[in-house]
Amino acid sequence: MASYPVRNDSRIVLHLDYDCFYASVFEVEQPILKTLPLAVQQKQIVVTCNYEARRRGLHKLQLIRDAKRICPDVVIVLGEDLTKFRNASKDLYLFVKDFVWGGRVEKLGFDELSLDVTEMIDYNVGVLNPHDLPSSFFHLDRTDPTVGFAYDAARFEGQTDPPSPEGCGSASSLGLSSLEVRLRIASHLAGYLRAQLEHVKGYTATGGISTSKLLAKLVGNLHKPNSQTTLLPPYEATENNSQGNVIQFLDAHEIRKIPGIGSRLAQKLKDHVAGDDATDDKVTVKDVRLFPGMGPVLLEKILRGPGAPRGIGMRMWNILHGVDSAEVLEARDLPTQISIEDSYGRLDSLDSVRRELAILAKSLIRRMRTDLLDKTDPTTPLGRWLAHPRTLRLSTRPRLPPDSDTGRTYSASRISRSTPLPPFVFALDENIDGLAERLVQEAVLPVFRKLHPDKAGWALSLMNIAVTNLVESAGDQKQSSGRDIGKMFRQQESRAVPGSRTPPVLVDPRGAANDLLDAWDAWEETDEPLPGRMCPRCEARIPDFAWQAHEMYHSSVD
Repeated sequence: MASYPVRNDSRIVLHLDYDCFYASVFEVEQPILKTLPLAVQQKQIVVTCNYEARRRGLHKLQLIRDAKRICPDVVIVLGEDLTKFRNASKDLYLFVKDFVWGGRVEKLGFDELSLDVTEMIDYNVGVLNPHDLPSSFFHLDRTDPTVGFAYDAARFEGQTDPPSPEGCGSASSLGLSSLEVRLRIASHLAGYLRAQLEHVKGYTATGGISTSKLLAKLVGNLHKPNSQTTLLPPYEATENNSQGNVIQFLDAHEIRKIPGIGSRLAQKLKDHVAGDDATDDKVTVKDVRLFPGMGPVLLEKILRGPGAPRGIGMRMWNILHGVDSAEVLEARDLPTQISIEDSYGRLDSLDSVRRELAILAKSLIRRMRTDLLDKTDPTTPLGRWLAHPRTLRLSTRPRLPPDSDTGRTYSASRISRSTPLPPFVFALDENIDGLAERLVQEAVLPVFRKLHPDKAGWALSLMNIAVTNLVESAGDQKQSSGRDIGKMFRQQESRAVPGSRTPPVLVDPRGAANDLLDAWDAWEETDEPLPGRMCPRCEARIPDFAWQAHEMYHSSVD
């Protein structure tokens, strides 16, 4: 029989889920909307709605015409442009991150955060007075003892699962190192953060408190909206609790509701456990966990297949027992790429493609300015680029010919092609609409014609444009990623390359220096032959278009 996985309960993790985030963005802009039924529209679908609208019978993925019929006075706002949602999400993320020591805050989509607050909780346990718990003070700053908030450490803040008597024991009787004391203190930090989000930013959030991202997210779903829940110890089996609260809590969940188990894996588990009786009846974690012979080996056999990660059986066995070793990722201020896409009923003309690409390009440039610009430097009123993407990628999803049996035309396969990102997109003094039109004409459409050389006969259901290969701007500071290549080349402004009639070239990180690197990277992503020659001094292979700049590099080093 398979043994139980061993869980590490030394961490303390909070999960915050903004209530009706997309609708709340509009409500914060116009507070009067909080009292009205509000629905956010994309295409002809209600993508989300506030709780007042839900109370009147509306729900997600409802047709707009049905929503108007059910609730004639519903207020419908357009949510096609995601810019304001991204901006709000980033603002809330940075707001919460500022409270957490070490910046251990991870964004999970637009509307969820995971926070590793272990360091903060352990410090506050160390300064806790077990003889006067109701008069405790939570320290938010180790260097300033006045920064923080008063709280009652004799009780939990918010709900608990399972429900418990107030307090559940004193700190002195439990021991200051006990998990219950640490979770109790963490519940007050979660309550404080939620209050700050509401009072300062105008957003309400639901919270979960436990020892892993998995458990914190799940327990936070129990009491919505604008509440929080702590998963109580004991987490391991005891004489009075033969399973522990973690197993009891997980066992009641439908298997498809567990994070980390997607719909496809859930269906495989359901088919195996329920067999021929598999219907719409729920299959719970308990059903799977207690199935005869169930363990890592059987789970591997059930779930393995094309695309399945290695060791999926053991990973799933751990999840079924609430064991989640995934770390809360350290905060990353810059994305690894920026991607904008939209789906369509049918795009089959170049004019419609050009029109839709212009819309995507505008959103892409706006997003670049939101995510990659530092606007806090007073010496650069328009902002300073924190990173420069080097590659532009276009992806499309053509529709298949209609299936003779089902009539199905949907395809999940995308085709992509890359090209160097033109440097003019970084011009902050130019209008976004003009930059987008130029980007489409000079870069995106040529790539599109390579993807779809035929003038007609194709139909697209999706288009995506993205910037990738982000290089953080270098500087002279210790934390910078390297020396400022722009400064190095600017030093050559008054010097000519020996033996060359070409005048000196002024190269800046926002211009030609990145152009040369971009072209090389973009070429690597295509099937075209890569021209170049070997440098006799450093034995590096240099593309022909970068040869002059490479010679200038060696002359500057010498």
